[in-house]
Amino acid sequence: MGVRAEGTPNPNAVKFTTDKLIFEGTDSISVMPGDKSEHAILNELMDLDGVDNVFGYQHFITVNKLVDVEWDQIMDSILNVFEQHGF
Repeated sequence: MGVRAEGTPNPNAVKFTTDKLIFEGTDSISVMPGDKSEHAILNELMDLDGVDNVFGYQHFITVNKLVDVEWDQIMDSILNVFEQHGF
């Protein structure tokens, strides 16, 4: 299966999509700094140094990084979180 990373119009955001359902239902989930989610994958992404906030819906999670962080500094860690959750 794997995870596909797609750029967005925002250079500080990347959308990670998988063929496997991540979140059931029709509600989106957003986690901001200081917040916790009932979804472990979102909390683990938020715990990564350089991640500012996350947004998830069904088959994707968009990760927003801090402005002073480069994607190559955090991409492996982000993908590792997805892998640990079976994506």
